[in-house]
Amino acid sequence: MNFLAVDTSYERLFVAAYRGGEVFSRTENEAMRHSVLLMDGIDDVLSKAGLTLGELDFLACTVGPGSFTGVRIGIAAVKGMCFAANLPALSVTSFDTLAYADRNGKRLALIDAGHGKFYACPYENDVALEPAFLGEEEINALEKRGYRPIVSETCDRGKGLITAAEVLYKNAAPARELTALYLRKSAAEEGRR
Repeated sequence: MNFLAVDTSYERLFVAAYRGGEVFSRTENEAMRHSVLLMDGIDDVLSKAGLTLGELDFLACTVGPGSFTGVRIGIAAVKGMCFAANLPALSVTSFDTLAYADRNGKRLALIDAGHGKFYACPYENDVALEPAFLGEEEINALEKRGYRPIVSETCDRGKGLITAAEVLYKNAAPARELTALYLRKSAAEEGRR
């Protein structure tokens, strides 16, 4: 199996080419520059892996939640490459990148949404339950039920993205189906009320 995986959903840009079990990756820790760095990163990892787009089985992309602009940059780039090379796309949530980085037991993938709120998704084994927009009290209640919190600062999201793509690859679909995951309205939309 060969694939390209892209995560633009948070401050670190992660790009990896996967060739038959071997991973060639690049990480950039430059928030607000994903649109400038993404294509060079893709060229770099494909070159290191000795792959072309035509030799890939699918492209994987993190669809959120996360940086509104970052998610849209990743989706647009992956869709464009999929359309150009007639490849399917695999939608991977930001929750998956956390939960698949540490696959032990019941876990709660958490992404800070600011103001004491979190985007959260509980996992039992490798099954994602319903994602939600939660406050600290609701997070504490899930912890009391045995869910162990996992956050970006304590795991390797790149590893999680690769592992999720290895496990979920059968869910790859036509690129037109690749869409962002939004659990609430953007700050601009909420401000219009």
